[in-house]
Amino acid sequence: MTPLHVAVDVAPLHGHRTGVGVATAGIVDAIGRRDDVTLAPYLVSFRARPVPPERRLPLPAGLAMRAWARGDVPRVDRWLRDASVVHGTNYVAPPSRLPTVISVYDCWFLAHPDEASNSVRRAARVLRRAVRRGAWIHVSSQATADVAAELLGTDRIRVVHLGPPTVEAHPLAREAPTFLHGHPFLLAIGTTERRKDIPSLVRAFARLDRGSGELRLVVAGAPGDHHDQVLDAVAGLDHAVQRRVHVTGTVDAATKHALLAHAEALVYPSLDEGFGFPVLEAQAADTAVVACRVGSIPEVAGLGAELVEPASVEALTAGIGRVLDDTSHRHALVAAGRDNLRRFSWQRCADELVDLYREAIEDQP
Repeated sequence: MTPLHVAVDVAPLHGHRTGVGVATAGIVDAIGRRDDVTLAPYLVSFRARPVPPERRLPLPAGLAMRAWARGDVPRVDRWLRDASVVHGTNYVAPPSRLPTVISVYDCWFLAHPDEASNSVRRAARVLRRAVRRGAWIHVSSQATADVAAELLGTDRIRVVHLGPPTVEAHPLAREAPTFLHGHPFLLAIGTTERRKDIPSLVRAFARLDRGSGELRLVVAGAPGDHHDQVLDAVAGLDHAVQRRVHVTGTVDAATKHALLAHAEALVYPSLDEGFGFPVLEAQAADTAVVACRVGSIPEVAGLGAELVEPASVEALTAGIGRVLDDTSHRHALVAAGRDNLRRFSWQRCADELVDLYREAIEDQP
């Protein structure tokens, strides 16, 4: 079979590592292990420092996105001339006459443009232009595929599940973070953006009657566009409850894994999700999961999560209560989560993406 030369966007590997960065790292690592594919990593960013063999395209990212949102110039073929196919790993790909694959992880910004920033709305226009040029869309769940087909108006969509997140052993994971002082706690992980609906979790936590008042809530993740609303929700609680809520901001890997290992449950109240790495991270840490029945979550979580209706403080409160109060149910969720992890493989992800690359090449006029 003809070897492939894949130009792949590695910009998500630079800076704060988000879920897109985790996905990109897994994809690049798994495909890079194949002997029938050569990767040509590129990035469009003057802020990041490329690490060989990464190539920085000589285009300022902001100016390039503005130009690509309006037209198909400047094309990047001159810099990627040896590539067989281009893979945009972060919702966009530059204009090119090469076969193109774009990874789209969720469609929230397409369905709710009024809640997106100017830069994100601009990225949506770049994505739509690429679709009109014939780009293929990689999604990581069937739920996302169904929405993308409607919002992007294309049938060039393929579902390729991502692999499981890497949960490394850290010495600090043997003990819970000291700021919790040994108290039991619920954990939420993720950027405090609108889609994650952390304020509903804060209000649900306030409704939980734990008697002794020992239970804590930890919200760990980078501040996002809804961070002020999260802080307002905490400020609106009774003082006795406020002191039991910890909004930590970004945490390092060791702290994150310690939190996952010691939490009573991961609570994931997302209003939409394209995959949901934190759900699998919790399952890998033998921690029960409470999550909303939306987007990809039922598909990815399998039987290893207590699923509740989204945007409902009452449903979230009840779901958390079931997991906390029913030990046998909590243990069953943990066991099901461990079994569920076996469904996901980065090698399978790489194999299916390479098949998609070849399909995109064969489809190219």
